[in-house]
Amino acid sequence: MKQQSPPQHLSPDAVQRIAIFRALQLGDLLVAVPAFRAIRARFPQAEITLIGLPWAAAFVQRYHCYIDRFVEFGGYPGIKEQPVDSERTHHFIVEQRSYGYDLVVQLHGSGKTSNPFVLELHGEVTAGAYEGTPPAGLTLATVYPHDQHEIYCCLAVAELLGCTEITPRLTFPLFEADHAEASTLLQNLPRSQRPWIGLHPGARPPARRWPIDYFAHLADELVHQFGAHIILTGNSAEQATAQAVIERMHTPAINLAGKTSLGGLGALITQLDLFISNDTGPSHLAHALDQPSITIFGPAHFQRWAPLDQEVHAIVRRPVECSPCSYWTCPIDHRCLRWLTPAMVMHTAQQLLAPGTHDRKDRRLAVVYKSEEHVCKD
Repeated sequence: MKQQSPPQHLSPDAVQRIAIFRALQLGDLLVAVPAFRAIRARFPQAEITLIGLPWAAAFVQRYHCYIDRFVEFGGYPGIKEQPVDSERTHHFIVEQRSYGYDLVVQLHGSGKTSNPFVLELHGEVTAGAYEGTPPAGLTLATVYPHDQHEIYCCLAVAELLGCTEITPRLTFPLFEADHAEASTLLQNLPRSQRPWIGLHPGARPPARRWPIDYFAHLADELVHQFGAHIILTGNSAEQATAQAVIERMHTPAINLAGKTSLGGLGALITQLDLFISNDTGPSHLAHALDQPSITIFGPAHFQRWAPLDQEVHAIVRRPVECSPCSYWTCPIDHRCLRWLTPAMVMHTAQQLLAPGTHDRKDRRLAVVYKSEEHVCKD
């Protein structure tokens, strides 16, 4: 498809209010950061609003150099991420229309369910991706590139707007309070020469969870081979999962699941020598902080979601005929993850933990300093 040229009235001086729709989870927003950065560079004076899920209010505060305002998505038929109440949805759309957006940007997937919503906002210009036939009213449109990484899917929409700062680099700003939180949690853990290794055994969809017994076996092997300190991470809903891993281990570990804020988790990851996670939000956090990591892939489309730099951010997967799939819970025997053995992950961990690999100590300090450079300035 031929690239469309932005309309004349989409000049930076003419656009005062922009709405970006992406009502998704942590990993989804992290991979959209390059698009946010590109849009801000194109429209430096505009007020940019993110319409997202409730949790993303804190995300917007952290990225206030790119996004000025947060609006909680009010739900819309067909968009499963938020429950739909017809009265609430009606009031939400009326309110957003009255705000008068000059530009509405659909970054919520392929547009099959999200384009009808963004068109309801009646922006002067509406841009987004689509499948099949572009819907009437979509001023700037591009075919959704299913065969590309999600970072580039978002950047493709940014290019429609005339954005030229098209770089796929992920970032995650860290603040002093984040580092203080991590330091407090880790203060009783001796550094010595033993590597600190984080394990993240949770994930929202059960289909993406590597078996608990496998995590426990891997943790024991990491302790036996490297003398590692094992640190379990997760949110408050994943505390029991992390504890179940510890109960199956034969060596000690620390359970910090439910004890960190998002920023605190990010700061904690910068102190680790290796972070091993299911395919879930915190794996993208490690990528954004450029910390050595392993992501265990099961049913997801790994070519769309795997880190771009797989030398530092390795992936481990077992190809099976039924993957990728979109099931929340595996309807058969979960072979994509059950057939992926601890030995396979251990082999990759050995490579990343080999003496001198990525100069771990210097890298850990460099990442902390680099992350502070990306803190948005007032």
